Amino acid sequence: MAFTFDDDVVTAVLRHMNDDHVDDNLLIVRAFGAPEAESATMSGFDGAGGVWSADGPSGVATPVRVPWPGGPITERGQVRREIVALYDAACTRLGIPPRPHS
Repeated sequence: MAFTFDDDVVTAVLRHMNDDHVDDNLLIVRAFGAPEAESATMSGFDGAGGVWSADGPSGVATPVRVPWPGGPITERGQVRREIVALYDAACTRLGIPPRPHS
């Protein structure tokens, strides 16, 4: 069973991703399961991976679960590392140059 993060951690990460990384969410879902997505929001995560809701042309939301590239995680700081790795991998798959990370 995957590690479960505290609700406050999940809420903070989701708020950050959905407020500050809207385009990154879309790149990730397009690269890993919903290539026709027109928009996406991160809807959850656990120690095994992240979950996004991808909205396609039909208007139907599709869940897209993507495992963390580095394997299972158990600490909040690892979440950022894995999301950045997913973003980089999505850019590679889609042939888009990734922006620098600070």
